[in-house]
Order: sequence, then C-alpha cells, then structure tokens
Amino acid sequence: MRNIKFNLIWVILVTSLISCNDAIEIDQPGRLSAEATFQTVDDLQAGLYGVYLRYDVTQEISFASRFTDEISIGFDNGGQALSEYSFVLNPDGAAPADFWVQNYAALNAANRLLDAALIVEPSADQRDLYDDIVGQALALRAFAHFTLLSYFTTDYTDDSALGVILLDFVPTIDQNLLRNTNGEIYASIEEDLSRAFNLLSYDQNPTFIGRDFITALRARMAAYRQNYPDAERFARQLVDKYGIANRDQYKAMFLDQDNTEIIFKLERTLNGPYDGQGNTAFPIGGGWAGANFAFTGPGIDGSPYLEMGRSLFNLLDPADIRYDVNVHPSSIVDPNYPDPVNFAADDILVINKYPGSEGRPLMNDLKVFRSSEMLLILAEARAAQDNFNGASNSTASLIKRLRDARFGEATALPNYGSREEAFADILEERRIELAFEGHRYKDLKRLGQRANQGVDKDPLDCAFNGACALPATDYRFTFPLPIVEFNANPGLREQQNPGY
Repeated sequence: MRNIKFNLIWVILVTSLISCNDAIEIDQPGRLSAEATFQTVDDLQAGLYGVYLRYDVTQEISFASRFTDEISIGFDNGGQALSEYSFVLNPDGAAPADFWVQNYAALNAANRLLDAALIVEPSADQRDLYDDIVGQALALRAFAHFTLLSYFTTDYTDDSALGVILLDFVPTIDQNLLRNTNGEIYASIEEDLSRAFNLLSYDQNPTFIGRDFITALRARMAAYRQNYPDAERFARQLVDKYGIANRDQYKAMFLDQDNTEIIFKLERTLNGPYDGQGNTAFPIGGGWAGANFAFTGPGIDGSPYLEMGRSLFNLLDPADIRYDVNVHPSSIVDPNYPDPVNFAADDILVINKYPGSEGRPLMNDLKVFRSSEMLLILAEARAAQDNFNGASNSTASLIKRLRDARFGEATALPNYGSREEAFADILEERRIELAFEGHRYKDLKRLGQRANQGVDKDPLDCAFNGACALPATDYRFTFPLPIVEFNANPGLREQQNPGY
C-alpha cells in the first residue's frame, strides 16, 4: 500500500510543468487531487522526497564549465559543448529552457506539497515532523526562486530590475503571469526562509535542509546583492561552526567520504533517479556529475570529451591538494607548453572532480553549500569594506587561511594595492576552490567588473574558434527568457532581457 501511495504522489510531482505555463495547468482531467493523495504526515514525508528529486545542479556545473574558462575541448569530443564554448546563448537554446523549466517544475512540486500540508492535521506526536516537512518545502521553494533569479535578472543589486515570475502559489489554468521585480522575489525568498527557519527543529544535516542551509542561502544571496553586513554576519556563523577541511578531509569530501565542511549537498546513490550518464550533448545535466566531462569513467581511458582549460590549470600548484582533486593523475602535461609540438595530443588535462563513489564511476554527491564558500564570502565583505590588507580581520588573512589549509603549511600573506586587486584575488581563489561546481558563470557576472576580469581562455584552447574572451559586461551574462515560455505565455515577449 505504501508503494502504491508513493507512486501516486510521484505521478502528481512528475507530471508538473513543461513550461511555466504548464505549471499553472493543474486542473487537468484525471489528475489525482491533493486531498486523495496526501492524507497523513507520512504521505507528506513521501511527497517531500519527491520534491527533493526535482533539485539538481548538474546543469549549472555543465553550463558554467562550458560557457566560461573552466574547460577545453577534449580529445574524445564528438561535437559536445561547441556551441556554449563559442559563447552562443539564444532564447531557443537548451540552457535557458532547461534552467527555466527545471526550476519552475521544482516550484510547482513545492507549492503542491505546501498546499497539501494545509489539509493534513498532524497529531501531537507528529507536529515536529510536520513542521520540518513544511520548513524544508519552504526553503526549497526559496532556493528555486533564487536560482532562477541568479540567471535571468540583469542586476542582482537593483531591486527595481525585472527578475522572474514569482510562483509561491498554485495558479489556475487561465493565468498568464509576468515577471516580478527583484525586490518582490527577494522579499518572497526572505519570507519563506524566515518561516522555514522557525519551523525546522535542527541546524545541520548534509543531505536534508536544516537551519544552516537557510543561513548559507542568506549569506550567498546577501553577497550577490552586495549587502555585505548581512553577508558577513551569516557567513561568519557558518565558518565558525564548520571550519575548513584539512587536506585529507578535502580529498575525502570529493570522494563522498567526509562531510567536514559540507553544509548541504544533493545525495546521489546507486540505482537512484540520477544514476545515469545524462545528456552529454547539451548543458542540461540530469545524471552523473562526472558525465559532464567524460563518457565512461575517470581518467584518460574514460573517454573525456571535455578537459580542463589550460588557463585554469595554470593557476593550480601541484603542492595544493586542489590540484590532486581536480587533475586526474593520468593527465598528460605538455612539457613544451606554451610552445607545443602537438598541443591536442601532448596536453590532455583530465578533470578529476567527480571520479565516482559507491562503485559507480562519475557519480558523486553534488556539493551545494560548503564552508569554504562562506569564508570567501567573508573575504569579499572585507574587501568591500576596504579591509583587504592585514594579518587579521582582512581579505588577505582569510585567503591565507584557506590556502594554508589546502597546502597543509603556512603560505604567504597576500598584499593588495587596491580594492580591485583584492576582488581579483578573491575571484581567482573562487575559480580554484569552486572549480567545476557551477559557480564560475555567476561569479564573473557579479564580481568580474569589480575585479576587471572576464572569461579568459588560454589562446591554445580557443585557437580553433577564436572565442577566447568575454568581458563581464557582456549581455550574455544574463540568460534570455526561453522561447518555450513565450509559446505558452506570449506577454513575456515584451519583457525579454536586453541583447536578445
């Protein structure tokens, strides 16, 4: 009976939107009602698992790597990523449609569950579980709204700029919704997070949302908005609580054997819904994270169709544990670089960030929030306050702390000649620390101008197509609204982002 009921719940969740407009077509004939599906707190718990399954960041990992300067075209490439690698981003492209559809599907699922929770009356001994379920659903709704906003708004810091469609309810079939402002989206996110924080009964659980997830999302959102007092306050709480992984812990973390600095991750397991290769031809993810870069497994024998970009590789020091985590030992490093004899054959830099776990090559948990990101947000806040030099309470001291942990020994204290230099070093450290985790595109969008940096590929990597650089001011650092949405909601055409 439990399996039958869970399958019915999953039917409701899986049949959610193909486009945002499909998300509001919820009165379809033959669809099982919430009243019939969700009758107990246990039903809500099963439904919450279904909501979690809507969340995936492999498409962010894929797109950020392909569109920026994290990867180069691999020796076993059969045409994968060539469009994104050439900075092609159009309303009819795969990435805008996928990001839009996936996150509105997640919002639809969360809203359905929250509506269902209103008709379930928990017993006294299940009140805490009920509150936790509702709190997690609210936080997941906030997370999906923020993810959408981070790609589709032109300016994180302008509350009056157009954001995305606010979907904090289950609409009726006759509604065609238009974009809300950033300020309206941020207000809704904060309301959801505040409610969730008060409902949740625990702080920390790496694979389920607790209060620390909310604090981390608040810190990231505040940094994006350049609200640095809040960013510093939230980030400091988590850095103090989780610390920074040492070298052994850091390496084990990316083998899914250690959670020291993981605030939240999306768990990927054998025979789970994401246990598969996914779509390698387009940046839409959906399977093993490592399949974003290789066909069959880690290492040079695993048919890597995308390799590490030379400009990123040049930043890595072999004495830094991040070299071992990111560069597979089977890589071939050309001793003649930058004057190679045969660059394509003699410089094969195999990505090792997702080697696999549980005996499954290329399948690893997806790290969403880590305390090292929080430390770098702290460093950013100090730079914005012009506290970028000094042995304590500064950008320099925080960058040194991270590098000390990654090298396993004391490193030099940086010294910056200006705020721009400090932001440039933060951006570079984020490029190394968060490589292949889906941050690079958004980091360039929000920090690139302050650091005077943009996409900067190695000339040898981009010699075949000439797409070597893209300034952070380029309109393509904001996604276009996808054509798939216009087909169902034509009023949005008037709200298309500039440049498209």
